[in-house]
Amino acid sequence: MLRIRYNSPVILTYTFICVLVMFIASIDVTATNTRTLSGIKQLFAICSSASFSNPFTYFTLFSHIAGHADWQHLINNFLFILVVGPMMEEKYGSRRLLSMILATALLTGILQVIFFNSCLLGASGIVFMLILLSSFANAQAQTIPLTFILIALLYLGQEVFNAIYKSDNISQFAHIIGGICGGVFGYMFNSKNS
Repeated sequence: MLRIRYNSPVILTYTFICVLVMFIASIDVTATNTRTLSGIKQLFAICSSASFSNPFTYFTLFSHIAGHADWQHLINNFLFILVVGPMMEEKYGSRRLLSMILATALLTGILQVIFFNSCLLGASGIVFMLILLSSFANAQAQTIPLTFILIALLYLGQEVFNAIYKSDNISQFAHIIGGICGGVFGYMFNSKNS
């Protein structure tokens, strides 16, 4: 008899949390104005106005990766996360993957508060972390895979170009930081396995 298996606890739990947050935000009438991030979205965004003297800021340094601007934003992120994430969770283990996700969220959140004059929400940084991390999936110890170099050039190069030449509401900064984190984690954990 076939059974459904909860095969990737970190990735699946993260997915369900984000869907629940988006569902609540979509029925929260005060959250309809995305420019001011009112209602539930305030709990799941990190803004430049955040103060490190406010205990609430420490929650949003991590929670911003669970908020999304709209359903399309969430779906686009989780198409990647649900494809790449379970493989990375199997390779690195649930605890290690969770620590990578939280470290990426924390670093992105801190840099957002310090350097940018806007609000950040969404799993895009986690997507880029997983993409770059996946390029180390079959790497041998003490090597840097050519696939990592090509992915870094294509994905991160495009984000640097977009950050310089496009003015949109997409945070290329979070993509770049997430990608750097994925590359560092991939190299670090690959080297430890030597």
